[in-house]
Amino acid sequence: MTEEITSPAKCEACGCKLEKEDIYEENGKVLCEDCYIESHHKIQACDPWAVRSKKIFREEAGLEGTDGLTDLQKAIYEFIVSRGGAKKEEIAEKFGISSRETENQFALLRHCELVKGQKRADGVYLVPFGDK
Repeated sequence: MTEEITSPAKCEACGCKLEKEDIYEENGKVLCEDCYIESHHKIQACDPWAVRSKKIFREEAGLEGTDGLTDLQKAIYEFIVSRGGAKKEEIAEKFGISSRETENQFALLRHCELVKGQKRADGVYLVPFGDK
């Protein structure tokens, strides 16, 4: 940005107020530290090596099903199972997380082969891995 940012500024992603020393600029946008970090932290869902690594780790650790997941991951998984599938937007709203965090949680659950994406008439749903 060529313009000088005055304090206080506002994060363009989440809307929080920022002091000058707390501002991160990227592609002309003013971001807070959390939003800046989140914008650079995307876990790939379709990553065969991550799936293989996670599978080997979970087998060696004796983990099955939701064993070893965080409370949030367990809650998301149980929500998906209870409804027979859910859209990412529904998950983000239900758990109060950003779309990026929803993507990351989906990727981690996908690496554990617990959930997958499924196209339906009204969009893409996250469903239990064994569903057809």
